[in-house]
Amino acid sequence: MKASLVLILAFACAGLAGCSQDATVGTQFGAIDGLPEPSGGLLPSMKIAEPASWSGKLPKAPEGFTVAAIATDLLVPRQTLVLPNGDILVAEGKGGGAPVLTPKDYIAGFIKAKGTTKAKSGDRLTLLRDADGDGKYEGRWVFAEKLDAPYGLALIGNQLFVANQDALVRFDYQTGQTRASAAPVTVALLPSAVNHHWTKALTASPDGRHLYVGIGSNSNVGERGMEIEENRAMIWEVDAQTGATRPYATGLRNPTALAIEPRLKQLWAVVNERDELGPDLVPDYLTSVRERAFYGWPYAYWGQNVDARVRPQDDAKVKMTVRPDYALQSHSAPLGVAFAASSNADSRFAEGAFVGLHGSWNRSVPVGYKVIFVPFREGRPSGPPVDFLTGFQHDAKTMGRPVGVTVDPRGAVIVADDLSNTVWRVAPAR
Repeated sequence: MKASLVLILAFACAGLAGCSQDATVGTQFGAIDGLPEPSGGLLPSMKIAEPASWSGKLPKAPEGFTVAAIATDLLVPRQTLVLPNGDILVAEGKGGGAPVLTPKDYIAGFIKAKGTTKAKSGDRLTLLRDADGDGKYEGRWVFAEKLDAPYGLALIGNQLFVANQDALVRFDYQTGQTRASAAPVTVALLPSAVNHHWTKALTASPDGRHLYVGIGSNSNVGERGMEIEENRAMIWEVDAQTGATRPYATGLRNPTALAIEPRLKQLWAVVNERDELGPDLVPDYLTSVRERAFYGWPYAYWGQNVDARVRPQDDAKVKMTVRPDYALQSHSAPLGVAFAASSNADSRFAEGAFVGLHGSWNRSVPVGYKVIFVPFREGRPSGPPVDFLTGFQHDAKTMGRPVGVTVDPRGAVIVADDLSNTVWRVAPAR
């Protein structure tokens, strides 16, 4: 198998894939108008920097902030939730289950696996506590275990909701609790056949009546057949009490994190877009999510740019496609989004969205691998992004990969890192 893999990779790089070079990395942020022409071949360019230990080093934050690892040796931390008393819940695990159908699937899986943790899936929630408020989380408990690749987290009153890869479940929760008092109750089953994109993002509506669940596609552009995409590549609205579900917005290839913007109370998402059109296509994005809007997948991208690979095409769907609000660098893989807390005294980061960029695998010049801040004004993006937490790569090696981001009431940004299995706290120096 290894010899066959080498031959396939050699053919791809020498032929159509362009493994040695990428197009120039553009800014590709914000409300961009022009896009490059599609390019590519048998395989995309692929590059994962070699994982390495932090060896006592830390990620880099802006002046005026401190960085600390508040939990290490976790089992694939993905998303976090700050509870009313300041405790932090960490969802740990990894899912999936898409079959390997082609040599391309095998090669892509092989390359991506080189840049991920070797830790087993935790399939649990871990609770962290800073009892004396000094920024050191000395308390640590397993709150719930034997879950199925938990990812999204939300709290409504005394009900804690968890989006497993196969179902939205609920726990009863009392402030200060360190262990779930009973097994979870299923609120709604979620699409889980194949689970190519297994992560199920989650957030609650401002009034607590509904939950929004992000459900990714089962393919890149429908190549597995559209029947397996039923109820996928969309955001569901779920009644928090009855579990009744309906599509809220559609055509979002892989909505990996959701959050409510505090000023206008609008739902926002970060989305991982399609691959194999070249290193600078298609931009991932941050967008407000309009009810009943269609965002293009698989027929069109970044507005009404037709994806010629999709057969049969659907002109009506292309014409109704809504362009997202804010482009993120192609293949940077946003997996986290959180809005700034009003208590954050640093004016540089007082209004806007923190976005965790997990980092590319399918381009020879890596992008992402950091947390950025997108400034907002009056509830809308208002300028270019600012690097907030960097230093995850150095000398062609990768020490960490940011996933979920959360902001606590003291203005600290909590960052899950699923390569070094760490939760970082980036706090204003006071």
